[in-house]
Amino acid sequence: MAKSPKYQIFKPSSRLSGIVSHFWTLDGEPSTGKPLIHRTLANFYPELIFHYGGAFREIVKNDRIENTFVGGLHGQTDLVRRFTYTEPCGIFGVMLEPYAIPVLFDIPSPEVKNQLIDFHDLIGRQGSTITRMMINAKSNTERVQIANNFLESKLKKVKRPEIPFAVQKIYDFKGMVNVKWLSQQVCLCQRQFERKFKEQVGFSAKSFMNIVRFKSLISTYNQGEKNLTELAYDFGYYDQSHFIKVFKAFSGYTPHSYFNGGANEVFYAP
Repeated sequence: MAKSPKYQIFKPSSRLSGIVSHFWTLDGEPSTGKPLIHRTLANFYPELIFHYGGAFREIVKNDRIENTFVGGLHGQTDLVRRFTYTEPCGIFGVMLEPYAIPVLFDIPSPEVKNQLIDFHDLIGRQGSTITRMMINAKSNTERVQIANNFLESKLKKVKRPEIPFAVQKIYDFKGMVNVKWLSQQVCLCQRQFERKFKEQVGFSAKSFMNIVRFKSLISTYNQGEKNLTELAYDFGYYDQSHFIKVFKAFSGYTPHSYFNGGANEVFYAP
């Protein structure tokens, strides 16, 4: 029997507040000879990921299997990805805020969108060093400390503070907010706001809102307050076919399959 994957969350240091959402770990063990599959949904958070136990490979087009990095960056994404492993695995993840890439690495966020980038390719020799330290650490508590120290050393002042403010507003309104109103809140013309937002976050403001709305709907549904039809309406999905299309694009499943047991692949990362 395969053990259910164990997922844990750890808080970053106070200095990283507003840049790192949280750290997470995943430990899993498939049954003998039977691989497990993890599906990642569309995600507005970029993530640093370190595989400290077991091989983890991506299922790509035509079910072809490709190796992935040991340590690297999974950029913010509007795509569904599938990964598989056949031996016990351990993963340490750093969930970054959507605008964190330029702050930490001086890289425009659009350059990493939908990308899997080896940490050495991202920041050179230091990336290889940090990856080795994370892999060789004796515990996840030690990995949290390594991650805190490294990210604090990379921390710089946010150059565009209006973008974190706008992101928080989008969170507050669960993705259902007007771009023009947002630009007014940060005292930028709409065209300038949209350009700066994409530079810092990687998505257009509208695309970012769509993913936040999708993730918020899932979170709200899991609280069991309303049925799916009521929630879809509450979240502005007035056209059923459009709702199904958007949901499938961001999850790989129809809403009915996802919420009624048809989503038979293991998910990790919120």
